[in-house]
Formats: sequence, structure tokens, C-alpha cells
Amino acid sequence: MHPELQQHPEYFQKEIIQLADNVYMAFGYAASNVYMIIGDGGIIIIDTSETTSAAENILAEFRKITSLPVHTIILTHSHRDHVSGASVFAEGGTPDILASERYSGNSLFVASDHPLPVKAMQVRTKRQFGIGLSYPDEIIGIGVGPGDRPLAGMGAGSLPPTRFISDAGEHLSICGIDLQLSLVPGETPDHIIVWYADKKVLISGDNFYHAFPNLYAIRGTAYRDFDTWADSIDALLAFAPEVLGPGHTKPVFGVETIKESLTDYRDAIRHVVDETRNGMDAGLTIDQLAHKVKLPPHLAEKRHLREFYGRVDHSVRAYFVGTMGWFDGNPTSLGTLSPEDEAQKLIKLAGGKDAVWAEIATARDAGEFQWALQLIDRFIFADIDTDRARQAKAETLRAHAVGQINCPTRHYYLQVAKELEQD
Repeated sequence: MHPELQQHPEYFQKEIIQLADNVYMAFGYAASNVYMIIGDGGIIIIDTSETTSAAENILAEFRKITSLPVHTIILTHSHRDHVSGASVFAEGGTPDILASERYSGNSLFVASDHPLPVKAMQVRTKRQFGIGLSYPDEIIGIGVGPGDRPLAGMGAGSLPPTRFISDAGEHLSICGIDLQLSLVPGETPDHIIVWYADKKVLISGDNFYHAFPNLYAIRGTAYRDFDTWADSIDALLAFAPEVLGPGHTKPVFGVETIKESLTDYRDAIRHVVDETRNGMDAGLTIDQLAHKVKLPPHLAEKRHLREFYGRVDHSVRAYFVGTMGWFDGNPTSLGTLSPEDEAQKLIKLAGGKDAVWAEIATARDAGEFQWALQLIDRFIFADIDTDRARQAKAETLRAHAVGQINCPTRHYYLQVAKELEQD
């Protein structure tokens, strides 16, 4: 696998990290972080992890620090990996559960009264996160969290909020702790952040983590407003925190270090937006832009902008479609051939299937795995040598996965390879 990914097991070692005298982070126990603030007579939990089993492990560690009851649970947003251990932290009691009034429930979709492609989302989510891959041979981390983590009780412990925070935000006093909750949309429209001014601690949810932001998730997602996300980073900067607690990855300490990290993050998002928009205005197609737009070197090599989780080219495509829709402006794209027809014609044009198989072998030998995959797909669509093509695709996906720095991409390749081998 990519050498930078080999460092993930060491980075994501389980630990309870103290952020202030009464603020603790559970890190490495689950896909996302869980926070505890100790107040007078009770504790505040911020986010609750993705599984009840992870939540039980984290609560056991917190109970080594304090036996005070859980008074309040704050959910930074509605993604499953942040809300699914709430029942464990409730401990049979009735804590207040706070969330944004835009909270959409334990769902990856925008709330809707109409049928949605839930099965497709479930299949693609499994692929993105490598659920079912073996550790450490196939999955070693998810980009922003550990690969070796408990999955029992996935999504099982979510509880509905008991109170909603308005878009205006609120200043709250909970167990003698003064907190400011602000709506700061980013990865989701319902994101709230938690500012503990007395300790200069800012808990940012998934608006920031140590990886290029997942501006588009390959499991499938509605358009995430890139400009709003960048604006939200400015809102985080305005607090001038001394401690930054992200929804994933380790905390950041020090005003200047945090300022640099957040500024880089904002500038990276803005760069993708500006370059993609300018290219669209110049008449470039979505495919041209996905290959053309890159982060400048001074940002691309920053540890907190490596493409462990999000990818620049995926983000370019998402911005294009999110702002202009699927049509790329090229009239040829208005009525493309079906994949089946195009495949048949390409194989014929190449001189028949033997010529295409020869080119596939040449491409694979040269490490041109993407070209090999695109040719192999022609056999699958054309229903020619299907069994051979499926096997070749599985083998090529495994080979292509080796060089990937982006964990969701790596997982998707490996998981689909397994599916092809098992069918």
C-alpha cells in the first residue's frame, strides 16, 4: 500500500487526550472522536461514535476519570459515525440531547418524504469505508480514523434530539460550564460547533480534520456547498482558539498552529472553487478540469491536506455538477451512446476482442491500471468474455489499489474486487 498509509496504525493508537483540566478527547477508539467536559455535578458528551460497542469502550475509559452522570449530549451533526452511541452515553437516564434545528436524523440523505436510493447508498458506503475488508492486509485506516475498530452495534444507538439549536446559535450554561453553540455549515448543513471560551477550546465537528476535506463522498452525497464550508473556516478562525478538537484525527494545540492549519484548509477549498469555476467559464469540460485542477505545492504537501480522505479531482467534479448539473457543455455529451453500444463499437474498431485483450495486458504490464480498467469494462458492457473480464477487473483493481493514498478509493477498489471474485 501507499507508504504514507502505512503510518496510520501508529497515528490512530487509542488514547484519552486531555485538552484542558476538565476536557478530554477519546481518540482512536472509533471512526470519529468523542469529547467529555466535566462540570459541576455532571458531564457533557460531544458526539457519540458510530457503534454502541465503541461507545461502551469510550465510556469505560471516561469512567476511569469521573463517575459523574451524563447531563447533556451535544451532536455536532447528524452523520451516523457521530450519533450512533448516544444510548450508551445516556446510561439509562434522560440527558438533554442537543442538535441543530437543521438536524436530519441518522441519515446520509437530506430529509425527504419520498423513496430514496437507500440500497445503493448502503452498498457504496460499505465500499467506501472498507467494511468487510481484512485488517491490516486490506484496510489499515479509513483516512481520518482507525481501520481496526469495533463495528458491533453500527448505527444502533442513536437517540432523537430533545432540544434543537436555532441558526442564531445559543450561549448555554450546563453544569456550571458556559458554552457557545454556533451553526457553522460545512460537511453538512446541520453542523454546529462548540466553543468553550474559558478554556479557549473549540470543537469543530467535521469542518476540519487532518486530511483534504471530503468535499464529495464517493458513497454518494448531495452537493456540499464549498463556498459555505470555506466561509465556516473563517468563522472558526475568528474564535482564535488555543485548542482545536476536530471530529476526526488528533487535536491541534497553539493559536498560531491552529491559525495556519485552518487558513491552509480554507485556502485549499477556495483554490479548488476558483480554479474549477474559472475553467468552467473558459469552456473546459468536467473531465478536463478533473485532470487539470491541482493544489499548489505549498498546500499539497501539508500533512493536514494530504488526500487521505477527500480528493481534489472528486471535488472538482462535485463542484461542476453541484453548480451546473451533469451537462458539461460539450454537445456530444447531450446524447451519448449506451455503454453497451459504445463497447461493441470500440471492440470492433480496435480489431476485435483479441486486440483489446492484448492492449489490456500491455497496459497492466506498464502500470496503466486505469486504462486497463476502462478497456475491461468494455467487455463487461458488451457481454463478451464476461467471466474473464470480471476476473481481470478484480485483479486490476487490486493492483491499482496499491498506489492509492486516498483511503475511500483504495477501499472501493478492494471491496469491488472481492465482490467480483465472490459472485
